[in-house]
Amino acid sequence: MPESAVKASSAVAEITVDSVPQLPVDQLQNMYRMMYRIRRVEESLLELAESGKIGGAMHTAIGHEGSAVGMADALQREDYLTCTYRGHHHSLARGMDAKRAIAEVLGRADGFAKGKGGSMHFIDPSLGLMGANGIVGAQVPQAAGMALASKIRGDGRIAITFFGDGAMYQGVMHETFNMAQKWSLPIIFYCENNRYSEMTPITRTSSVEEMYTFVRAYGMRSVQIDGNDVEVVYHTVKEAAERARAGEGPTYIEGITYRLAGHMAGDLETYRSEEEIEEQRGYEPLVVLKNKLLDRGVSEETLQVIRQEVDAEVEEAVEFAQNSPWPDDAEAYTDVYALA
Repeated sequence: MPESAVKASSAVAEITVDSVPQLPVDQLQNMYRMMYRIRRVEESLLELAESGKIGGAMHTAIGHEGSAVGMADALQREDYLTCTYRGHHHSLARGMDAKRAIAEVLGRADGFAKGKGGSMHFIDPSLGLMGANGIVGAQVPQAAGMALASKIRGDGRIAITFFGDGAMYQGVMHETFNMAQKWSLPIIFYCENNRYSEMTPITRTSSVEEMYTFVRAYGMRSVQIDGNDVEVVYHTVKEAAERARAGEGPTYIEGITYRLAGHMAGDLETYRSEEEIEEQRGYEPLVVLKNKLLDRGVSEETLQVIRQEVDAEVEEAVEFAQNSPWPDDAEAYTDVYALA
């Protein structure tokens, strides 16, 4: 039997739904639509990868939708965002077009980077998305640099950077935490703790399971939340953003979540039991938000209409992407830069 990284059925967190105000129902419905859109795009990409239509590594964030959508609603459009190679959900939540996103993963010319970036390098500066990164932890100091530039300019922009629990032992992370706190940078550090570093449970990699306690050693405000509850994520990120804009420095957020699919397409899933995964489906972001909406008077029929509309939209996006042409060979020589 694989060693489980999950000791409890649901996340135990400092900030819970009972400690935050309720969002308007129409906003929650829009969040549900976006979260379901992300889920269907990720599931479609997984199907394409497993059928051999996508080459190379492809990582989905099925089960992480709450952190992305809560973040996107809480921040301003011009704020900076960097994320990991598991960053499709952040990009879509920020407003990336699903057609261009899927086309990019397929390596097609209609992708946002003409098929050159692929799954692990999503970027769109017009959305404040300054890049996903295939190097574990590399996006974190980049976001700190953006926050420093914003502070020097005094333009009111902040940065948020996402990373996983597996990145916490990279030395550059702690250098950045120290620098950000010392210089009171307008940045939010968000750890999506899905309790597995690739295929290794956190219980085997970390001396402590509460990652947020590490960062308190630097004097930084640090909280742990239920990352599967989009309402909690929204309020936590919004408060952290307000602190950053007011010159009160960085915040570290540890969002407890769970990855429902494998580490990457083709993952044999030998390191987790089927029982563990199935149990966690009862606490995943779409289920949490659906139950919340039903409790607040939204009908199942209304949610079904949303899902049907999104299903049709994503099906159209997949068809568009698959019909997109391959880049011309000459594209290999464009968008290439060198320092003299």
